[in-house]
Parts: sequence; structure tokens; C-alpha cells
Amino acid sequence: QVQLVESGGGLVQAGGSLRLSCAASGSSFSFNNMGWYRQAPGKQRDWVATITNGGSTNYADSVKGRFTISRDNAKNTVYLQMNSLKPEDTAVYYCRAWGGMAYWGKGTLVTVSS
Repeated sequence: QVQLVESGGGLVQAGGSLRLSCAASGSSFSFNNMGWYRQAPGKQRDWVATITNGGSTNYADSVKGRFTISRDNAKNTVYLQMNSLKPEDTAVYYCRAWGGMAYWGKGTLVTVSS
């Protein structure tokens, strides 16, 4: 059974940085795509960034230039380096992995104080 487990969330002041990790277990292959989504209180879940198996990346405009997604295929792990954090980045961040079937993690909370 595939499981995605996020870690690295926490409380940080505006302008600070955090690095999220998401480890996938239970799969014998690397997922074609891995990505991050986020859901702020009272809002819908939004896409943040995606990285393909080959390393191609895409970002939402709201995080472009501040966030960097990367992955370690050998470890089936995806990372999200978040710099210059803003209060509006406060959300639960979810990892998603897909390639045929899609899987979600349970999320990690990021809180950015002003």
C-alpha cells in the first residue's frame, strides 16, 4: 500500500524559510509526477508546484521565485524549499504523487507569522 508522509512544517516568521519533505513508501517504482498543494483555512486546495520524473518543474505564480521543488528518485522523496515566506503562505501543505493512480499525503501545517 502506497503511503506519502510529509514533514518539515512548523511556525516561522515572515521572511523566513522552511523545507518540506514527502517520502513515498510501498511503491516499487518512481512516480512520474510528484507535487505539492496547499489549503488555507476556509479555502480550496490549490496547486503549488510539480516536478516530473525527469526533473522538469512548474510553479504557481504566487510562489514562483520563492519556492523550489526537487526530488530524489532513489529515495522516492520530494522536497519543497520555501524562502521569503509570507503570512499568506499559511496553509496545510499536501504532497501528491501520480502516474496512473494518484496518492495524497495527510498534510503538514505551515504557519507564517507577521
